[in-house]
Amino acid sequence: MTDSKTQVAVIGAGPGGYAAAFLAADNGMAVTLIDPAENPGGTCLYRGCMPSKSLLHVSRLITEAAEARAWGISFGVPDIDLSALRQWKTHVTNGLTQGLGRLMAQRKITYHRASAAFADPTALILTPDTGQSRRLTFDHAIVATGSSPAVLPLFPEGDFRIWNSTQALALEMIPETLLVVGGGYIGLELGSVYAALGTQVTVVEALPHLLAGADRDLVRFLQKGLTDRFEAILLDTTVTSIKLQEDGVTAEFSGAGAETIANKSFQRVLVAVGRRPHTAGLALENAGVTLDQKGFIRVNDQCRTTADTIFAVGDVAGDPMLAHKAAHDARIAVEAILGKGATGKRAFIPAVVFTDPEVAWVGLTETEAREKKISVETARFPWAASGRAATLGRSDGLTKMIIDPATKHILGVGIVGPGAGELIAEAVLAMEMGATPTDVGHCVHPHPTLSETLKEVADSFDGIATHYYRPKRKP
Repeated sequence: MTDSKTQVAVIGAGPGGYAAAFLAADNGMAVTLIDPAENPGGTCLYRGCMPSKSLLHVSRLITEAAEARAWGISFGVPDIDLSALRQWKTHVTNGLTQGLGRLMAQRKITYHRASAAFADPTALILTPDTGQSRRLTFDHAIVATGSSPAVLPLFPEGDFRIWNSTQALALEMIPETLLVVGGGYIGLELGSVYAALGTQVTVVEALPHLLAGADRDLVRFLQKGLTDRFEAILLDTTVTSIKLQEDGVTAEFSGAGAETIANKSFQRVLVAVGRRPHTAGLALENAGVTLDQKGFIRVNDQCRTTADTIFAVGDVAGDPMLAHKAAHDARIAVEAILGKGATGKRAFIPAVVFTDPEVAWVGLTETEAREKKISVETARFPWAASGRAATLGRSDGLTKMIIDPATKHILGVGIVGPGAGELIAEAVLAMEMGATPTDVGHCVHPHPTLSETLKEVADSFDGIATHYYRPKRKP
């Protein structure tokens, strides 16, 4: 077994791993990045964020073409070339991952296509698919191995009729019928893609509402649109049994929606019930790294594990399991290695659901405030009052602010509507800077744009919104 040494070893080359490796290299450190894939990218680029957003863009294009009939323009029924669509998705993915490969080479990062397991708190055993294993010693290590789709015992893994998100994104076929188990963002995004491609989509969710983390007044706009595009949305309902058929699955249900569903046979089933941290095979016990009760690696506010030399970032280190949270963690961990004493401030990490309409929120939600008995004030601006939304034919939106009644600082923002994922970034900046609604209201926003809804909701809190009347608050 050959030996080598590095200052920083990064295990996993997803958004957390490659961000950590690049930043460490930019600060003059010798870095080794370890991942089985040909180039950096991880689940996000290869099997998650980027391929799904490519397909969601196509989905939105198909939907918008159909909506254009109401404006006097008809494009006819779309002709879908599935092979070309797969090639487009792959082209996007390959371009991004190859670009990361070039950026890695420019930074002179050593890259090993291998799996890694800890030998002790200062060494890894790297095992490639072919060839000899090697021992890599390090000053510091960063674990960024991400997550994998969660499974349910009811649904056999590996069966061609049962999909997880990776298989759904492979786009091998367009099923006539699809049962989506799980009403979270993964299920709703992928369900939207297949519905646009012509599949009859049924969603079953055990909870009484979709998107458990978002406020109900935001979700209702999305649910209304999905109700029109999906075959059925069954809330407060679970799948109790399945029977595998020659080219499909028959399902039995229990709960509120069990009696309302006419079709109980589906060509494919997509299980989208969340993700689980990926720690298998790392031999963390050899390094003194411990897990919490949910299987996440325990970390402090510097992303340092229970072993001083080892850090963990991204999905494997806990919720929220989001790519941009992983990149944020990476910065914290590298700065801690550099001795800058950075601590993780995670209150303002935005969440975005890239459905149509999009749903985005950051900070405290109204639901969370109610559950924790936190006193807040709320301002809302309906997009029915937005001129730009009217020109797009998209009044199905809302922008809301959650405000501290004592300090008047913005505690949270929620947006539903086209482009909500882009708009939420302004809210993140405002909250990071400790802004009040009055501060945002004094910022000039271009007209006519959807960004004006943030100014209008801020002005609404002060009772001076131009396009939406809300009486001024009493002192």
